[in-house]
Amino acid sequence: MHLEIAYKWVWLLLPLPFLFYALLPPLRRRRTSLIAPFFQRAVRVSGAISRRNAWITRKNVWMYSVLILCWICLLAAASSPRYVNKPGKRPKTVRSFLIAADISFSMAETDWVVDGKRMSRWEAVKSLMKQFVENRKSDQIALVVFGSNAYIQAPLTTDLPMINWLMDQTEVGMAGQMTNIGDAIAYSVKILKEDTLKQKAMLLITDGVDTGTDLLPLDAAGMAAKDSITIYTLGIGKASGSGGYDLDEPTLKAIAHTTSGKYFNALDEKGLSGVYKALDALTPVEYQEESYEPVTLLYYYPLAVGVILALVFQLISGTLHLTRKMPAHA
Repeated sequence: MHLEIAYKWVWLLLPLPFLFYALLPPLRRRRTSLIAPFFQRAVRVSGAISRRNAWITRKNVWMYSVLILCWICLLAAASSPRYVNKPGKRPKTVRSFLIAADISFSMAETDWVVDGKRMSRWEAVKSLMKQFVENRKSDQIALVVFGSNAYIQAPLTTDLPMINWLMDQTEVGMAGQMTNIGDAIAYSVKILKEDTLKQKAMLLITDGVDTGTDLLPLDAAGMAAKDSITIYTLGIGKASGSGGYDLDEPTLKAIAHTTSGKYFNALDEKGLSGVYKALDALTPVEYQEESYEPVTLLYYYPLAVGVILALVFQLISGTLHLTRKMPAHA
């Protein structure tokens, strides 16, 4: 860390008040005079030469000193002193990555075992997704959850710990009991479309079949393709079974194919971990670093000193002036 003056040229203005004092004429003020009829006779007798005169106030060294100090403080603040730390580098955000997660009632099925503990599909997805999110250090990530309807849980942000925290607060059924994949894709496309970054990717996680009636998933995927959004689809569970929790693999594969993405299937903890590793390979983190210098501004210190000096001087001057005007008591 070192001290730096941003605008050194400001100090060239230091002699400005002295130049004004030297070049500008003195201020003349009229005062009431005494008429003396014998003035001209006194001049002739004394032989002196009469001339016009001006009333000049006495020099106040204290006042001039304070004014000079205030001027110096003002220049010090205008020159912008600062502490500058060593130059560093930070990753530059290069891609928008949105996670659209299915939290319909089917995700409450407790048929997964993670670290020897039996848990629901959604709990398993959350526990294994956290490390994936933490590794996306140069991406800004958004979180959308969907069921009967789609809702934004976290907007596009680089605050990755916040994404994980919000994911922990999300529970199955918060968005309804159905699985509206088409609306979820359309809603996510709207969020990504408003972003200015060119690289945009979406991870769609679901374990069911689309039950929406407003927009078909493939139509929504076509909208995403037009906006150059790549969709990676992740199917949780088996493609066939009973109980109404069938996985519609053909639709998920078609969504991925339409947007130049890829389809993954995860049956267990190991399979899901492999999916995240594959995604890391397909969408590698790009560390486009930008240089910056941490700066701590100090201009307010000299500015505060100047203001305090002026206020104290004004207070003392006003007090002395009032003291002189007070009549003496007998």
